[in-house]
Amino acid sequence: MSRRRVVITGMDVLAPNGNGLESFWQALVNGRSGIGPITRFDASGHDVRIAGELKGFDPSAVLDRKEVRRNDPFVHYAVATAAGAVRHSGLDLGRVNPERVGVIWGSGIGGILTHEEQHTLLLEKGPGRISPFYVPMMIVDMAPGMISMKLGAKGPNYATVSACASAGHAIGEAARTIRYGDAEVMICGGSEAAVTPISVAGFAAARALSTRNEAPECASRPFDAERDGFVLAEGAGALVLEELEHARQRGADILAEVLGVGFTADAYHQTAMAPGGEGGARAVHVALRDAGLAPEQVDYVNAHGTSTPLGDVQETAALKTVFGAHAFRLAVSSTKSMTGHLLGATAAVESIACVQVLRHGIIPPTINYEHPDPECDLDYVPNVSREAEVRVALNNSFGFGGHNVALIFGRFTG
Repeated sequence: MSRRRVVITGMDVLAPNGNGLESFWQALVNGRSGIGPITRFDASGHDVRIAGELKGFDPSAVLDRKEVRRNDPFVHYAVATAAGAVRHSGLDLGRVNPERVGVIWGSGIGGILTHEEQHTLLLEKGPGRISPFYVPMMIVDMAPGMISMKLGAKGPNYATVSACASAGHAIGEAARTIRYGDAEVMICGGSEAAVTPISVAGFAAARALSTRNEAPECASRPFDAERDGFVLAEGAGALVLEELEHARQRGADILAEVLGVGFTADAYHQTAMAPGGEGGARAVHVALRDAGLAPEQVDYVNAHGTSTPLGDVQETAALKTVFGAHAFRLAVSSTKSMTGHLLGATAAVESIACVQVLRHGIIPPTINYEHPDPECDLDYVPNVSREAEVRVALNNSFGFGGHNVALIFGRFTG
């Protein structure tokens, strides 16, 4: 029996450098950073005082006042982008079987702001003041739960939590759900709202964050020799996946195809990648095998590229392991140079970037690339976007705990 093909028919994004698909894409093409001083809270006592915050987002556009109060911002972002992706797809959910429409959503941290606020209430005013909505506001699975409630999706519904690989797992599992015949349509992606005092302090304590407080737009500099850590960011990305014939029958505009999915574990360390990026390399191998592609058929890599001193070296090594001499012919860029690191939402936002590359033939740059690193010696599309014919794009996502996801997308060819 032939494998059911999975295509992408809708997308939406909220990112520090652009809300909405077109605004986000134009920011990437023009190398525009969304990093700036933290405004969510008083960060004057923190070692790190910069982040990638959303600008101009109003949750009341998609949720009523009561729903806004009863949900954490990561859920606000999830519902907004999921609804936007469905609109973009042109799918009328009232005309399809709701039991064949599912939601899988990723978040690495979930309702951390709610947790901080409620813990402060506990300490200052006692247990009697804790909100009855504290638990549902905090738990990660409330994002796909609320999406299903707002859109009427009654098919497979759950959350993936694998740190910075969370949305990658959500997209991969959604594609597999359609392949296996368990749904015709899957709404998937990830959201994160972790620009909070304890999150910033925690990542800073782990020495994971850039401390370029005086030059925020230059702080995220993947693969550059003077990189000093990633920049924490928030936002969301959503994709509508459909079984090919379902999309064709309704005359959908097919944006791209999901060709391959690869999941692996490092089984090595809580935060560091395995030496040589061994686990990440295996994930790419698995995705290539799943897609039935040779390494030489990949044209572009949207790298995990977080801007950490060790991580960028390990990912470069992983790409060399997988692609050999072809690694030096690949265009490799890190859009985190412009968005910062959206943690569990990362793979969704970057998968959307990959689809846009396939559609428009423009590769976003790695901005702030000024000082070549001898250990990072690939073509990172430095500073300026590039026109190129791209038929196959790879997105890498690697999470604390050793979780690795590789997703391969292809230009739809009928």
